[in-house]
Amino acid sequence: MTTHVIDDLQARGLIAHSTDLDALRAEIDAGPITYYVGFDPTAPSLHVGNLLQLLTARRLQLAGNRPLILVGGSTGLIGDPKESGERIMNSKETVADWVERIRGQVSRFVEFGGDNGATVVNNLDWTQPMSVLDFLRDIGKHFPVNRMLARDVVASRLESGISYTEFSYVLLQSMDYLELFRRHGAVLQTGGSDQWGNLTGGVELIRRAEGARVHALSTPLITKADGTKFGKTESGTIWLDPELMSPYAFYQSWIQAEDSKVGEYLKQFTFLPVEEIDALMAEHSERPGARAAQRRLAAELTTLVHGEDETRAAELASGALFGRGDLGDLPESTLAAALREAGAVEVPSGTPLVEALISSGLADSKSAARRAIGDGGAYVNNQRVDDPELELGAEHLLHGSWVVLRKGKRSVSGVQVV
Repeated sequence: MTTHVIDDLQARGLIAHSTDLDALRAEIDAGPITYYVGFDPTAPSLHVGNLLQLLTARRLQLAGNRPLILVGGSTGLIGDPKESGERIMNSKETVADWVERIRGQVSRFVEFGGDNGATVVNNLDWTQPMSVLDFLRDIGKHFPVNRMLARDVVASRLESGISYTEFSYVLLQSMDYLELFRRHGAVLQTGGSDQWGNLTGGVELIRRAEGARVHALSTPLITKADGTKFGKTESGTIWLDPELMSPYAFYQSWIQAEDSKVGEYLKQFTFLPVEEIDALMAEHSERPGARAAQRRLAAELTTLVHGEDETRAAELASGALFGRGDLGDLPESTLAAALREAGAVEVPSGTPLVEALISSGLADSKSAARRAIGDGGAYVNNQRVDDPELELGAEHLLHGSWVVLRKGKRSVSGVQVV
C-alpha cells in the first residue's frame, strides 16, 4: 500500500506548520493539486536550506501533484526582512543574472514532462506592469497595518527601524500566491517555517480577494544538535553551485553530520524509504565509528546535487587522503578542492617538512613538528616520514604542485608548492 504524501511528510519530520492538514489531505485525494514554492535571488546560488524546499516540492510531485517553482525577480529586488537589520539592495542587473542562475538550478530537482510537469515562473512578470495605485487599491487594502506590525520580524525591528520597502514585502509575496491561484489554480504554498507569516498572508489575501480557501505548509528549520542553524560550515554556507562550493566540500559537509542528527537529515533530505533509514540507524547505533549513516547521507545528497561521477570522486578523495586509497588516482581538480577544504597553503619549493607542517596547521611549533616525525606520526602523500630534515621537492609533487600532509590517522592538510 502506497503511503499518502501527507503521512510521508509527517514521518520524515517535514511539517512544522500547516493551515489545515485534513482539508489539504482531502484536496490532494480529490486532486491532483497545483502548488508552489518560491526562491528569492539574494545570492548567485541556492543553498542547503533551499534544497530542502526543492526536495519537498519533488515529494509532492512524485505523489502526482503539479509544482510551480517561483523565482522572485521582483521580491529579490527588495528582500524579506531580517531581524538583524536592513538588507543591502542588489542592482537590477545583478538580480536578473541571479534569477537565471537559480532558474537553472531549480530545474534539476523537479520533472518538467508529463501531465504534472513543473513550470518555472517569475513574479516580475506580474509585478512590473502594475502601477503603484493599482497595487495599493487591489492588494494593500486587504492588509490591516496592526496585523502587519504584530509579525515577529517586524516587531523586532520597530525600535531599530524598518523601511517601508521591507515592511511591504509580505504584500508582494502574498500577491504572488493570489496571482498563481488565478493564473494556474495553485492551492498550496510551501516554505520554511521562518516564512510562515508570509505564507499565511497569501492564504488570507486569497480569502479576502477571491473568497476561496487555500493552504499553506511549512517545513522546520534544519538545526544542529546545539540548536544552531544547519547549513553553515567553518568555511561558509553550503552552496549548491560547484563554483561556490566544490562537490568534495559539499560531500564533506554531510560526512561531518552529528550522530544525533544524521537520521533526521536522512529522512528530510533523501528519498530512501523511512524503514530503510530506520534499519540504517540501527546499524549505526551499534557501530557509530563506521559512520555508515553519514557516508550514505553524503553519497545520496552529493549524487542528487552534483551527479554520480562527482560523488565517486569525492568518495575516492575522502578515502585516499586518509591512506585508504591511491592519491595518484585522484583528478587534480578533486585533489585541489579536497586540500583547499582541508586548509592547504602555498609554500615555495624546497620548504622543509617541519615548516610545511606548521604552515598547514598540523603542528603549532617546530618542536611539535619534529616530535610528530620522530614518533612516526607524520606522513607525506600517505608515506610515513622519519627524516626531520626532509625538504619538499619535485619527487613529492602530485599533479606537479600538490603535497598531502597527514599527522596521525585523522589530521590531514596539505600544501601547494609554487
